[in-house]
Amino acid sequence: MATALAAGRAALRRTTAAHNRLQAQQARHDRRAWQMKRRERTRRLIELGGLVAKAGLVELTDDDRAVILGVLVEAAATLRSADGQRQLVVWRRRGQRAFKEKGE
Repeated sequence: MATALAAGRAALRRTTAAHNRLQAQQARHDRRAWQMKRRERTRRLIELGGLVAKAGLVELTDDDRAVILGVLVEAAATLRSADGQRQLVVWRRRGQRAFKEKGE
């Protein structure tokens, strides 16, 4: 009886794992418009997070997300100011140099 019960549990685990693999495969190939937009947004957010890491902000702030957000809010305020366009040019050049230095 115990052997049959253990075999049943093992079969259930295998079936559940197979079902989960099938669902994951179907999700990867889902082409509905809202799903595609969601994937694009997720990819963009991941890339932007990578830029925060590439700039060294994670290590410099000891992964303090409030500080990182504060830096970004400050940058946005600077861009909204009268001097915003000039600062944008300066930051763009600095960013382009950083990409070249790091092999992007």
